[in-house]
Amino acid sequence: MTVHFIGAGPGAPDLITVRGLRLIERCPVCLYAGSLVPKEVVASAPGGARVIDTSVLTLDEIIAELEAAHRLGHDVARVHSGDPSIYGAIAEQMRRLDQLGIPYEVTPGVPAFAAAAAALKQELTIPELNQTVILTRTSMKSSGMPEGEDLATLGRSGATLVIHLSIRNLAHIEGELTPLYGADCPVIVAYRVGWPDEQFVRGTLSDITEKVREAKLARTAMIFVGRGLAPENFRDSALYHKDHVHALRGG
Repeated sequence: MTVHFIGAGPGAPDLITVRGLRLIERCPVCLYAGSLVPKEVVASAPGGARVIDTSVLTLDEIIAELEAAHRLGHDVARVHSGDPSIYGAIAEQMRRLDQLGIPYEVTPGVPAFAAAAAALKQELTIPELNQTVILTRTSMKSSGMPEGEDLATLGRSGATLVIHLSIRNLAHIEGELTPLYGADCPVIVAYRVGWPDEQFVRGTLSDITEKVREAKLARTAMIFVGRGLAPENFRDSALYHKDHVHALRGG
């Protein structure tokens, strides 16, 4: 018996990996985060499977379901949104499973920030403009940010920031980042990426708060901040340059 933590991708049912889909198709127990994972993603569970929406369960109740499956020798598809390594709350579940001696594996998924970049037709690393992407969040109702990971510190890098779980904290983001990136720095708010009501709001640090308020977005969104979001006159990468020699393309 194995518990399979599976990244379902950002929302669109066809963005799950083939491996993740095959696991859901064969596991007799399926637990999924219904507030973030569409039912269509787990619709391929086998007939008669125990399919449970965990959005209303506590950690103890989730672990109890995994223990019950373990006693019966039933594999479990534990389906999380996006990629479970990013704000997936799987570490606490794996810690409990380690204590209980229950085996588990992790199948990655398409992270929401990558799906957003694809929908926007946006490369996040632009030659000589920005080569670093930082995934972060701000302190709100969830756990606090560790020392040194505040926006004022991270923003000094000039990297493209992808700020999760912070759509209600835009005023704070504007105040922290404007001195570092400039009031005219491009910002994109990506709402419910991969879902039918997906929406993108473009602006700058000076006006994005008002634009998001007008769009009435209040949850399930990421905030992209960085000069590379609206690049101009950037150089071509060296990868395909005619003078660039590498092992597969001689001089």
